[in-house]
Amino acid sequence: MEEHSKNGPGRELKFVVGGEVNIRQDPWWWLVAIVAAITVLLVMLWPVPFRDLVLFARDGVLVTVLVTVSSYFLMLIVGLFGGLGRLSKNKLIFGISSLYVEIVRGIPLLVQLIGWYFASPLIIQRVGLWLNLQPLIEYRANPIITATVAITVCYGAYMSEIVRSGVQSVPKGQMEAARSLGMSHFQAMRHVVLPQAFRVILPPMGNEFIALLKDSSLVSVVAVADLTRRGREFMAAHFNPIETWLMVALLYLILTLVAARVVSYIEKRSKYDRY
Repeated sequence: MEEHSKNGPGRELKFVVGGEVNIRQDPWWWLVAIVAAITVLLVMLWPVPFRDLVLFARDGVLVTVLVTVSSYFLMLIVGLFGGLGRLSKNKLIFGISSLYVEIVRGIPLLVQLIGWYFASPLIIQRVGLWLNLQPLIEYRANPIITATVAITVCYGAYMSEIVRSGVQSVPKGQMEAARSLGMSHFQAMRHVVLPQAFRVILPPMGNEFIALLKDSSLVSVVAVADLTRRGREFMAAHFNPIETWLMVALLYLILTLVAARVVSYIEKRSKYDRY
């Protein structure tokens, strides 16, 4: 890299050539194009069963995206409060947050999904009997809502640790400087600490989204008609496991690759804004 300088009236401006970050080019988009091209060729050359499967599973793709996106945004909210709770000086808040993180992280997501879907309705119904409330007595679990809640609770625990580590990575002097300027603790956290912590936690946040997208396939066990469940139904009707799971894998791969590229773009923009 070369360093140049320009002299102006009373000042010197220096800049570095080659130091800028290119945010428009990402060579890995070629991989997305290749996988998409393979998928299109399979659909065009062998309409049976590949095109039939895509048509059959297209609503499952929408459900997968819906569960993933809604769970992710709710997870961010839970993770923010959980992470800040883990940093709280209040023993009660710290204890509840820590207990939530330690317990939830120790139970597999699949077990949590099954528990939320099959056990929570029974608990709500018994509470309804105890309170003599007919709506609670007749409660039935909605598969998509229940799956979204289960994933949010599970991934929120991991996100809490990401937020906690990100906030702790910001030098304590930043908080002290903000407080010395007259900011309250809340204002300093909102305007000074969290924006800096966001740059640190952005890469793991992106990784969590990709992992959540893949783990959303587990919701098929609780009657959610996602992409994986549609694949199982199609295979059971046509007895072609190789073609079915090849196409399902390609569809998931396209979703995850596109998500990874978007995350990479956001990371580059964030890195670029630092300079």
